[in-house]
Amino acid sequence: MRLQHVLIPAALVSLVAASAYSEETDRYRLEKSTNGYVRMDTQTGAMSICEEHSGQLVCKVAADERAAYQDEIDRLQTSMKAMDERVTKLENSLSARLESNLPSEEDFNKTMSYMERFVRGFMGIVKDMNKDSGGDGAKLNSQKT
Repeated sequence: MRLQHVLIPAALVSLVAASAYSEETDRYRLEKSTNGYVRMDTQTGAMSICEEHSGQLVCKVAADERAAYQDEIDRLQTSMKAMDERVTKLENSLSARLESNLPSEEDFNKTMSYMERFVRGFMGIVKDMNKDSGGDGAKLNSQKT
């Protein structure tokens, strides 16, 4: 019973792998020409001129395909240039400059010192008011609960 659990998945995997290999090997077609070979991609229709050099087949993209690739490269370069300009513009915008101007550590500590003095002064006023009203704060706390 366990052998079936191993053999069935293994067989399925080998069938899928063989099918993928078959598709890949059947993808290109070579035709002999006077100068070498013409290679055609059966999936995309792209054609390449191939010549034999030192026992190896060297393929070059056909002129019309090369022009199409160059057009796509030019389009992508133009798009990248536009994106670079946009990023630069956004980085230099007012909001970006304001966000990047965070206070220094010294400015932060100075502000915290002001706040501490303010809170201490305010608490002193509250204590004085509490004394003037005749309470010691216990009444205020008991009333809150």
